[in-house]
Amino acid sequence: MLVPGPPPEISSPLEPLPTPHLSRRTRRSASALPPLVLILTLAGCHHKKPAQAYYPPPPTSTSASTRSTTHPATRTTHPSTPPDTQASAPPLPPDIHGKPALTEVGLASWYGPPYAGRKGADGSVYDQNAMTAANLTLPLGTLVRVTNLTNDQSALVRITDRGPFVHGRIIDLSIAAAKATGVYRAGVARVRIEAYTPPPKPNGIPGGRWCVQIGAFDREKDAIKLKEDLLRRYTTAKVIEFEGPTGYWVRINPAYPDHTHATEVADGIRSTASAEPYLTRTD
Repeated sequence: MLVPGPPPEISSPLEPLPTPHLSRRTRRSASALPPLVLILTLAGCHHKKPAQAYYPPPPTSTSASTRSTTHPATRTTHPSTPPDTQASAPPLPPDIHGKPALTEVGLASWYGPPYAGRKGADGSVYDQNAMTAANLTLPLGTLVRVTNLTNDQSALVRITDRGPFVHGRIIDLSIAAAKATGVYRAGVARVRIEAYTPPPKPNGIPGGRWCVQIGAFDREKDAIKLKEDLLRRYTTAKVIEFEGPTGYWVRINPAYPDHTHATEVADGIRSTASAEPYLTRTD
């Protein structure tokens, strides 16, 4: 009678097969196999062949190099305007000869929105990318060489509008002219202006036509009140009240709009009005 020998020793179904040649990560994968898979695999080994275990493929993962990343958009201080450029001074037009009619040193500033697209004093639509400027006293159409005394950059501009209505400033540059002279980033700079005035118009008033502009008022009722006061004081003058980009303004045109009469009106208003009067040329 044959006595059956002890059954072959097998590893516990809860323990992974010894895999000394495998990495630690692969051992963890083997330990995660279901017990039934290991039992069936080992039970079929009647011969002394090495048992082969089934190792599932590692899970796929998205690498860091292919993971999409969202970056915040870069913000610029000035989205529609590039920085100052080193621009050489343009040559004077051929119709300019001799010395300038006026040379003056003072502060220059620049203006853009909300004036862009509005009509200037000469009737043209203001283009902030054109080489133009505003001045209170020079005739419209005057060509002016503006030189920044800080960096010696200069540019030639044409006077097309009136301003600046800020005490102590002598010229307001377009954005293009401000960049050409290096005034754009500074905002305000000390400059020298050299004016080449056009010939006087026939039958015009000697010295030009002048008015007085007062403002700007934050409230419309303050401008209306000043207008009514000026109409009582200057019965022969034309007084208007209007809204501008910076507030409400009052303008008085003397009956005889020469420089002398306009100066007298400005001096009389300066002593009584709460806003600053500006002597402004209209032609």
